[in-house]
Amino acid sequence: MKPVLPLILTFSALISPVAIADVDYSIDLLNPQHHLAKVEVSFPKTSSAALVVNLPVWRTGKYEVLPLADSVRLFTAKDSSGSELPWTRTASGEWTVALDKPTSVTVSYQLYANKLGQRVNHIDASHAFLDASGTFVYSPEFRADPINVSLSVPAEWNSYSGMDKGQTAHSFTATNYDILVDSPIETGISEHREFKADGKQYELVIWGEGNYDIDKMVDDLSKLSGQAEVIWDDYPFERYVYMVHATSGARGATEHLNSTIIQRPRFSYRDRKDYLGFIKTASHEFIHTWNVKAYRPQGLVPYDYQEEGITQLLWIAEGSTSYFQSQLLLRAGVITAKEFFEDLAKRVAQSEHTPGREIQSVASASANQWASTGGDYAVNHSTNIYSEGYLTSLALDFSLLNETKLKHSYRDVHRELYQSHRIPAGYNIDDVKSILQQLSGTSYEKWWQQHVNSPISLDFETMLEQAGLAVGYGEDAKSEPFVGVTLASDSLVLSRVLRNGPAWNAGIVLGDEIVAVNGLKVTAAGFDSRIKDFKAGGEIILTLFSNDRLKEIKLTLGEQKSGKMAISSVAKPSRAQKAFFKAWLGVDWPFDDDGKLTSVD
Repeated sequence: MKPVLPLILTFSALISPVAIADVDYSIDLLNPQHHLAKVEVSFPKTSSAALVVNLPVWRTGKYEVLPLADSVRLFTAKDSSGSELPWTRTASGEWTVALDKPTSVTVSYQLYANKLGQRVNHIDASHAFLDASGTFVYSPEFRADPINVSLSVPAEWNSYSGMDKGQTAHSFTATNYDILVDSPIETGISEHREFKADGKQYELVIWGEGNYDIDKMVDDLSKLSGQAEVIWDDYPFERYVYMVHATSGARGATEHLNSTIIQRPRFSYRDRKDYLGFIKTASHEFIHTWNVKAYRPQGLVPYDYQEEGITQLLWIAEGSTSYFQSQLLLRAGVITAKEFFEDLAKRVAQSEHTPGREIQSVASASANQWASTGGDYAVNHSTNIYSEGYLTSLALDFSLLNETKLKHSYRDVHRELYQSHRIPAGYNIDDVKSILQQLSGTSYEKWWQQHVNSPISLDFETMLEQAGLAVGYGEDAKSEPFVGVTLASDSLVLSRVLRNGPAWNAGIVLGDEIVAVNGLKVTAAGFDSRIKDFKAGGEIILTLFSNDRLKEIKLTLGEQKSGKMAISSVAKPSRAQKAFFKAWLGVDWPFDDDGKLTSVD
């Protein structure tokens, strides 16, 4: 096993020309009711003419510049004798402290922590979640130095982090700031479990009440955590912490160096569909411990906390992680083959109903991620690095399996990235192409141009047939009329108009408000049902407001299939197709001789 943490320290040491000394952080959380805390940071002695102090402008795992420093007030700086030092705000996330003699420097500030949904920080009467990117300032001069963190918290609170524990119950140590910024702290009133998997230590920490079954979560997380060996040869950690927020409103997740934070509504765990959302998210973030935290594209190596990191390979960092998440759960027996196929079919259907995939490649989408937006424009003109990155990974996996006669798969690409391009090295496009050529014995230049540098277009029916699978809507699917619009919640205002769909081609645009169909009033709740009164290919007249002006627009209805897309067995799958399936997913053929799944529980 290669020593990941010392490698990070070795790289970080190149940043600082001064001797290594500890940076001490303390945060006072004794009065948390109003989301406020007092932070104090003691930097070692410096002979510089000024000490630059920064708070990151983004947090790892979210490729977006955020106004994190707006949470800082009452900033002060003092020298070793306690005298105040003059400082200047030199950037949104930067303070420059003037020094006229060698001295240690202590900075303090009030922190407002109420960014729960962004997974940056949150303080209230029951807990504090602290991601260092929005909580603890650093100085580039001492970024490589060892760190001590101490918390002052209410007596009934417990504190957890992926960092090493310090000398007290509410203290932690880190090799350097890069470790601190990637090791969030959860302190407060919570449920806590410990377990082992494949010789490693794990913890589950849950803040908030909800309808979760903590014993089932531990059981499934144990099964998941033991599956890493099917892709990678070893672990970049000895201990890993699953942090869960069962709350209201906030949802999402973020990967960290040896932990993750997962947020879901407090009553979204009991039903199987909801629970699958949780466990798939946990799998996704766990995989990120390798794919992103242990190896990642060179555009993100090292992390520059004050600047964007541009790369054309985010589709590998994110989309490939999505691609593997359900595979590990399937191998572990946490999800069924039926649930795996449902997830894959949903992704294929979503892609086919996203016109933006015809406009933007995954390489372009990766490079544009920091400037990406959602909504109507994204659906019509953009590619999602997660969803289309998943499908690009699927295509690459099938290509490798074919080229190597099932000897190598896409898992081997990630195994090699982990072995040969761990942080601080990183990898670039040529590195990935080189690995593909080494595994397959053939150049992937043409494949890369067609599937990565160009908008992806996949023949899913032909591709999945290689694994003995058929994709379609089933024999009972019917033809339905199709307008190509999405209504805003409880409204007839259009929140989306699909590019080149019937409404788009008729001149209907985002923000138009429909009031009638063929001269008769229609409601938001009844719109879809009303459209089904007509036949595909027929004409209707929509009455609508566009820029406050009433219009009547004639529209020719399109056609779409009813029901959900599904994946099933082909008729009489061959031995070769079953072998392909096994090499792809690592599980036995799940259908009986009649094409029915042998287990759907």
